[in-house]
Amino acid sequence: MKTADFDYALPQELIAQTPIADRDQSRLMVMERSDGSLQHRRFFEVVDFLRSGDVLVFNDSRVIPARLAGRRAGTGGKVEILLLRRLRPGVWETLVRPARRIRTGDRIEIADGSAAVSGAGFCAEVAGVGDRGIRVISFDDESSLTRLGQIALPPYIRVPLEQPERYQTVYSNEDGSVAAPTAGLHFTPKLLGQIGGKGVKCLFVTLHVGLDTFRPVQEDNPEEHRIHTEYGVLSREVADELSRAKKDGRRVVCVGTTTVRLVEAAARASSPESVRLFEGWVDLFILPGYRFQMVDAMITNFHLPRSTLLMLVSAFAGNDFVLRAYREATALKYRFYSFGDAMLIL
Repeated sequence: MKTADFDYALPQELIAQTPIADRDQSRLMVMERSDGSLQHRRFFEVVDFLRSGDVLVFNDSRVIPARLAGRRAGTGGKVEILLLRRLRPGVWETLVRPARRIRTGDRIEIADGSAAVSGAGFCAEVAGVGDRGIRVISFDDESSLTRLGQIALPPYIRVPLEQPERYQTVYSNEDGSVAAPTAGLHFTPKLLGQIGGKGVKCLFVTLHVGLDTFRPVQEDNPEEHRIHTEYGVLSREVADELSRAKKDGRRVVCVGTTTVRLVEAAARASSPESVRLFEGWVDLFILPGYRFQMVDAMITNFHLPRSTLLMLVSAFAGNDFVLRAYREATALKYRFYSFGDAMLIL
């Protein structure tokens, strides 16, 4: 297995730069693993493929304003900070640019827009240095981060987002993600009501999306890639419902790769027959050959080449089938990535 096995060509014009006007009007490619067939529908039609008794699992993590502008104390040099994960109160693991100039002990004045906050006393100190631009930073005033930060859109989106709430799912609830769990962006309150009315049980877990959304696999052998850990919570009530579904033979359908990783991590930490409460760091890297314990179907977006997310989808549906689906999506001019279209893999 090589990282190059998960590569594909994509015209730049197919990378969606803005969200579609109506969330549930995006396109939906339906992949049937049983016979290798592909269907082309609209997302609101996903309800046609769900059954009474199915369990639909969502990631309710909410995107935080994780991008901060700052200046180095003393030199005034501009610094960009991307919050990745909260290690403890006031202390965050971050991605910093330009990283080579930022060392342990450096003080950074957090900026409001393009100008440093003058006299506000809001500073940060570099407490540790990691690889690839990672810095551990201690903030004097953590409560001001949400006021001064901005939503960090993925680097392939170059058009400013006019309505920041469009980069949140309608059911987002728990602050903590750097990037949105984008498979959920297609759902509307009306569609959720229709799904519930069909007898589908909707469950909510939390996995805060972190660094790997921004970092492609660089190693030639993907097994050598170190996946970034992300914090997740799967409640006792959700665990009990998942256990009952597996015992009854009902399908578990996960919305997004983040949900898949958390549900599978919880199952590995216990057992599919009796899933237990899970709360902690998730570092599960799913590659082809992985045996899924919980997930029977998934809803996901179209992912970047050579990404851990594409590798997970290939593990679930088969790499050849996934790449064939991507080629067809490209030919039919589907919209790709965060604001793009979706696929349902059965």
